[in-house]
Amino acid sequence: MRVMALHTSFLIMNISKLEQRVLHALAQGGHIRHRRDEKGRLVEAICFTRDGFGLSDCTLPIFRKLKGRRLIESRNGGPYHISRTGRLAVRAQVDNR
Repeated sequence: MRVMALHTSFLIMNISKLEQRVLHALAQGGHIRHRRDEKGRLVEAICFTRDGFGLSDCTLPIFRKLKGRRLIESRNGGPYHISRTGRLAVRAQVDNR
């Protein structure tokens, strides 16, 4: 049986504007903190920019889509950061600082 490596651009063709915005904030050094209820279900996900401000575009459905596509990852139960696949997927934007 032969295993073929898929090209990453094939997996991440359609990324919405809100997903792009969240990925861009994460690529600049932000992170996503999540909270679970007593049954272990995810009830809240808040994206923080590198400056510590909350990003209102990061909703629970957006978080689930990014996690499902493996564009974000968590290590050792910590906050979620952008993955390598996510870095390849995010389109470059000018930082207006």
